[in-house]
Amino acid sequence: MEERKEKMIVIFPYMAQGHIIPFLSLALQIEKKGYQITFVNTPLNIKNLKQSLPLNSSIRLLEIPFNSSDHRLPPETENTDSIPFSLTLTLLEASVSLKPAFRNLISDLVRGGAPPLAVIADIFFGWTAEVAHEFGIFHTIFSSTGGFGMACYYSVWMNLPHNYTDSVEFTLPDFPEAGLIHRTQLSANVLAADGTDPSSKIIQLLLSSWVDSDGILFNTIEEIDKIGLYYFRRKLSLPVWPIGPILLSVDSRARSNKVCGISSESCINWLDSKPQNSVLYISFGSQHTISASQMMQLAKALDSIDINFIWVVRPPLGFDMNLEFDAVEWLPEGFLKRIEEQNRGLIIVKWAPQVEILLHKAVAAFLSHCGWNSVLESISAGVPLIGWPMGAEQFYNVKYLEEEVGVCMEVARGTNFEVRNEDIVKKIGIVMGENGKGKEIREKACEVKKMIENGGRDEEGYKGSSVRAMEEFLNVAAFFGKEKKVRGQKCRMNT
Repeated sequence: MEERKEKMIVIFPYMAQGHIIPFLSLALQIEKKGYQITFVNTPLNIKNLKQSLPLNSSIRLLEIPFNSSDHRLPPETENTDSIPFSLTLTLLEASVSLKPAFRNLISDLVRGGAPPLAVIADIFFGWTAEVAHEFGIFHTIFSSTGGFGMACYYSVWMNLPHNYTDSVEFTLPDFPEAGLIHRTQLSANVLAADGTDPSSKIIQLLLSSWVDSDGILFNTIEEIDKIGLYYFRRKLSLPVWPIGPILLSVDSRARSNKVCGISSESCINWLDSKPQNSVLYISFGSQHTISASQMMQLAKALDSIDINFIWVVRPPLGFDMNLEFDAVEWLPEGFLKRIEEQNRGLIIVKWAPQVEILLHKAVAAFLSHCGWNSVLESISAGVPLIGWPMGAEQFYNVKYLEEEVGVCMEVARGTNFEVRNEDIVKKIGIVMGENGKGKEIREKACEVKKMIENGGRDEEGYKGSSVRAMEEFLNVAAFFGKEKKVRGQKCRMNT
């Protein structure tokens, strides 16, 4: 029992589904290695997480107090899923207020005789390093994004290079390896940032605190992400451990609190009726949607091209995401009736069993916003991507996946992009084509899938790169704890 107490790890993600899901997956993975996990978050997120844990998991869910009404947020809003995009910065600013409560939480664990071996915190919770070190605890950041995308995101925010040139393209001063960045690859809050605005102040504050950590974990593999990983090794002079892909299992997702717009069984039955590599899957993630005009152009493209598709829809930009989807207003006249009669399309409202869909042999490509969770789910299944980035590091994910990895083709960029249905048809045709560029992209996707499988291999005589990285991280954390204990004993003896 004493040994198990000494192997307890505290995990603390930011309050967003795109952060909580990979953190939960990481927690489950580390738990299997014999560690006790304490998963920290605000009360409503903890309540939802209780439905996502496997029945055989012993992960301890611990609430940290948070009252959204104290921070200019609507009552009972503790997750980016529950607020409009205009309030996401407010929630980010409010998260800093959790520091005193987190310190009390760690203090209680230490006084209770169970000091954590390590704290693994979100990219926006670098301030937890100061608390961890106050109690002599090893601290790491876990980035649920890839190395390249996060390196660009970090460099753009810390340097704001677009303010120092009139050109539409520029290089990053501390990351020239990234190549040229176009202004259209900057999200709206970055374009408006000058270093004195609220976004700059809070994001630069949070990112700059990474340097106080003892290392960084990335949800990626070394073989496909060397450039971005090297940036952080050079920039911060910290150990960087690529331990990915960290993906939530199909079984765990099935027990999540998200209600799919279709049952997994019905979806798989429909896919079973389709030929291999004949289906395009379309989804823009849990936080993003396209504009009404873009939605109409995408629907017209699907209407005019002879392919099967699954499209996860939400109300377009500017409408409440929780509204009922109005197909009459937002889709072409007769669109639903035509695809139903032709039996070549599924329109799913809000949520779909994405992992199961991508693993099905009928799926040929994924039209995605290219958030990193979706990217990993796609390339782990050997499915190439058609990129339509919306914000944050997604623009750089698409850039890297297309220019360096070769598993993606960009079709549009952001929600202000005036996309034409003819261009969408062309890109879909290329990626799903049996010859030429499409064949090349699919072959590369299969190569990357094999790289990912090898990175996670743990067999007698062979350990993949991600397995070795995880073991090294855990060994360094354990060594840190032993050194702390020895120093404490020497201190008591001298006293």
